[in-house]
Amino acid sequence: MGRPATRPKKLKDGYYIEIRNKGSKTGVKLYSPSKMQMHRTIKMYERSKEVIILGESVNGKFVEKNPTVHVVE
Repeated sequence: MGRPATRPKKLKDGYYIEIRNKGSKTGVKLYSPSKMQMHRTIKMYERSKEVIILGESVNGKFVEKNPTVHVVE
């Protein structure tokens, strides 16, 4: 037992997206090692979920600070 970890996990180098139900405020972060695999994952979820592209992570930090919302109507 003991105290839970309070330090955030380090991010792997690669691309991250967040998948959430439409209208929801929270979701699940998904990791892809390459941009092509990230686009493949977006295609899989874009019909039924809201997809937010968080961007590329290098050395544990995101390269671009502004996430992009990818929604298909």
